[in-house]
Amino acid sequence: MQMRHLGVLLVAALLAAPPAVAAWRPWPPRNGTAGLGASKKFEGSSEFVKLQYHMGPVLAASITVHPIWYGPWPAPQKRTIRAFLRSLAPPAAEEARIPRPSVAAWWRTVRLYADQTGANVSAAVSLGAEKSDARMSRGARLSRMDIQAVVRDAVAARTRPLPVDAGGVYLVLTSPEVLVEDFCGQVCGFHYFTFPSVVGYTLPYAWVGNSARRCPEVCAYPFAIPAYVPGRRPESPPNADVGVDGMVSVIAHELAELASNPLANAWYAGTDPSFPTEIADLCEGIYGTGGGGAYTGQLLTDARSGAAYNVNGAGGRRFLVQWVWNPVLSYCSGPNALDQ
Repeated sequence: MQMRHLGVLLVAALLAAPPAVAAWRPWPPRNGTAGLGASKKFEGSSEFVKLQYHMGPVLAASITVHPIWYGPWPAPQKRTIRAFLRSLAPPAAEEARIPRPSVAAWWRTVRLYADQTGANVSAAVSLGAEKSDARMSRGARLSRMDIQAVVRDAVAARTRPLPVDAGGVYLVLTSPEVLVEDFCGQVCGFHYFTFPSVVGYTLPYAWVGNSARRCPEVCAYPFAIPAYVPGRRPESPPNADVGVDGMVSVIAHELAELASNPLANAWYAGTDPSFPTEIADLCEGIYGTGGGGAYTGQLLTDARSGAAYNVNGAGGRRFLVQWVWNPVLSYCSGPNALDQ
């Protein structure tokens, strides 16, 4: 997508922008059921899931993900998340060396979504410049609007500010010490776009928190299991870090929705753009064939460690990421599906 085309659509979107957008919700649901506007997952056909296009843009320009590390982040945890981001669209020669099923194959489902110009979500996703705020300059308790202020601090920093470009996506990652509004109780992550009055630009961004100390059974499922799911043992995380491995799936969730619905006016189901059911919401809790309710579906298992995963990434990494809604097949799908 050209910057000029996106700019026109940005103006139109801002004039009708809702005050907030719904976020990724904890899984599994307590009552075992789901529906539009609640914890949700649909395996059925599009006759029941009215995913619709609302004429807004998708992220069709080359996407550059800029992580913003808020709070103290150990280097090994950063490396795991960077490895996932680099796995979304690695160079062809590197992708050829990655075993199937791969993270890149998962992203190809997201790429099926297009806007009114016929432009699909970009196949090019790269890891961009990063910014760290280990001292938590805005404190250890953040509101949703504070997340936009964290983005502003990063792009307006006196030294090494993050670049502002057409394909930039700003990923705020909070460490376990940080409590974000509604974290654990209602959300594990969310995405939206920044307001020019706050940041100076309209930029797509997402936030994901590390739940390791607060609620791993809520936001790092299935690596931790809530008490209301009896008889289920937690899966072993593929990178030996419950909090970060749980974050990877939420990051994947938010990036898929940010790419297909960056201004809350593109691809979603439901009638309220401030509470949309987006392409990853439709498949919450589904990681493999047969998944639904509290069951993840059939996963792959590392022969040495016993860790659960469903996609392979760069550098020999493995990850567990939820499926997304496939607009061609009209159901949730992923590269580890048994019928592929």
